[in-house]
Amino acid sequence: MKNLNRILWGILLVAVGVLFGLKALDIIDFNIFFDGWWTLILIIPGVIGLISGKDKTGSIICVFVGVILFLASRDIISFATLWKLVIPVVIIIVGLSLIFKDVFNKNAKEAVKRLNSRGAPVKQCTATFSGQKAAFPGENVYGAELTAVFGGVDCDLRGSIISEDIVVNVCAIFGGIDVFVPENVNVEICTTPVFGGVSNKVSRPFTQGLPTVFINGTCVFGGVDVK
Repeated sequence: MKNLNRILWGILLVAVGVLFGLKALDIIDFNIFFDGWWTLILIIPGVIGLISGKDKTGSIICVFVGVILFLASRDIISFATLWKLVIPVVIIIVGLSLIFKDVFNKNAKEAVKRLNSRGAPVKQCTATFSGQKAAFPGENVYGAELTAVFGGVDCDLRGSIISEDIVVNVCAIFGGIDVFVPENVNVEICTTPVFGGVSNKVSRPFTQGLPTVFINGTCVFGGVDVK
């Protein structure tokens, strides 16, 4: 997925470079600073996120907001109408993402449900208006519950023993959670961001036979980084 994201940005940069080259040679004529050009700052990353990302809600909102701002800047709709539409449509998008979140990535969701229902002991760490660090060196870890509310949690699993699939349930509300995973595991993201985001910085490909760490939960104006 990271490779696809890089390829898409590369194609975009090549296309922009070709256009500027053709303009410099007077082969084509265009003005990049057209009315509403600045809305592309929202639209382009949103479209790339829809194609290459797993969490679509934020990307859909970016595209929607960018498009209606573009239409308003081109006087196709009025800014008064724009502000009337933004809030209800964003709420609808978030609501639909919550309703249909189990439809997408169904296999991962079923695995998360199965693992959460097995009753295995899990590690817990909560930070409320504070910061907390958790590490379990040499311990068997069968799952974790991490909550950050106006605070931050650092959970280091790199020294832990993970011999089977586990779920790390995260809840970041106006807070941040960092999860450090060992090298001998796969990572699967199954979160629902609401004006938040999840970043999977583990670059290695999925390897058959290794246990999988499922990152599951919700981010509300918060963020989760998997490293």
